[in-house]
Amino acid sequence: MHDGATISGYRLTGRTRISELGTWNDAISPDGVPSGVLRFDPRAVAAPDARERLVSAVSADRRLLLSGLSSLLPVADLVTARGEVWLITSRRAMPTVADLLAGGGGPDSGSAGTILVEIAQALLSLHAAGLTHGALHPGTVVIAEDGSAMLAERGLLAAARGESPPVERDIAAWAALARTLSASWAGGDAARLFDRAAAAASAGGLAYARDTLLAGRDVLPPGFTTRDRLVETLHRWSAADVPTSPAPPAPDPGQIVTLLHADRTGSARTAPPARPAPESDVMMRFGPGVPTEDPENPGNTAERIWRSGQDQMATLHGQKGSRGTPRRGRRRATAWAGTILLAVLIAAGILWLRQSPGLAVAVEKVDVRGPKKTLTCDGTANIVGVVTTNGGEGSIRYVWLRSDGQKLAEQQLRVLSGSTSVELPLHWKVSGESSNFKGTATLRVLSPTTSGKAVQGKASFLYKCQVH
Repeated sequence: MHDGATISGYRLTGRTRISELGTWNDAISPDGVPSGVLRFDPRAVAAPDARERLVSAVSADRRLLLSGLSSLLPVADLVTARGEVWLITSRRAMPTVADLLAGGGGPDSGSAGTILVEIAQALLSLHAAGLTHGALHPGTVVIAEDGSAMLAERGLLAAARGESPPVERDIAAWAALARTLSASWAGGDAARLFDRAAAAASAGGLAYARDTLLAGRDVLPPGFTTRDRLVETLHRWSAADVPTSPAPPAPDPGQIVTLLHADRTGSARTAPPARPAPESDVMMRFGPGVPTEDPENPGNTAERIWRSGQDQMATLHGQKGSRGTPRRGRRRATAWAGTILLAVLIAAGILWLRQSPGLAVAVEKVDVRGPKKTLTCDGTANIVGVVTTNGGEGSIRYVWLRSDGQKLAEQQLRVLSGSTSVELPLHWKVSGESSNFKGTATLRVLSPTTSGKAVQGKASFLYKCQVH
């Protein structure tokens, strides 16, 4: 790994992943805590006022974190140096669900269910605060060391593009995530449960989808809320070969300027070493089936939600046979609730009717670039597939094929409207002796395509290693 470069006191380790906004690096904070650094692609923040919108989005996240919403990847700072923009997080930004899907041999259906219910609750909390994620997909769901799921890049893509994504986009993205995990990490009754939850999200929203999962928990493996299988998968992922790249040039510390602490005149000042944002133990929760804190047995977020849903159902069954309750007040409250629900449904119907469906994404061509220089012993071929689309929105299904016979899992990437080019990386590590090994990587886009058939491109590289 290429260590050494630092940003605002955070040392980059060389372990990387590519996102729609730029390149993420694993990093170590000044206090020695594993962290993350996102180096924005200059093209992503080139639009006028893009930086101001990023500051607004990050500041909103920090306020939510201070109020207790722990399911967001915590942001430590947003800085600029030599014309580039860097986002610093006080926790690691990898692996994501996409990383675990690509690694194969994922966790069980219980782990998938825990991720889905936790992300659904996080989105409900965001929506209750008047915010949306805007770019939810497996690559923006980070799995922490304890197996908890966190939302990454919340609002950043929309801020860079000057968009205001509707709540419906998050709901559709969650449903797509549920179907992806159903196909990859579940089977039988569990897969059918996730598919029902996806349909419930599309029909009635995330609270309905979450409650569908709670009601069907019996088909999931016993004890799944402890996340043991998910943590085992994290350990396997950490021990496996992962993408690495040379660390970017480190800017002069005197050139680093924070964007989050501007003075009253609007001018920025030089940033001190960034520190993690304070975290609170108080959880923000909204909607039915969401528990209050139990100080004697706090558990984890998803476990509390699962347990609360079970307790709520038992309470509802018990109320059916109870006596002596003030029925008049209950009827009055029910009438008010019905009126409010009717108004919400009418408003949602009007909004839905006013919205015209956007252009669906379709892939036009695929180009693949490989290393030009011959790899030497234990080298890694960094291969990039460039997918050209029609600029529409939707999910692209693709798979990388390697000439050495190594089987890689199919993947999905959700793209938003307006983007006509997407980069899909492949990092192929080669080891052992060879005088003329030629590796060929083929990127095959399965759907959707303009022709209706799979589209692919390929690139080759040479590897030589002779030990005397």
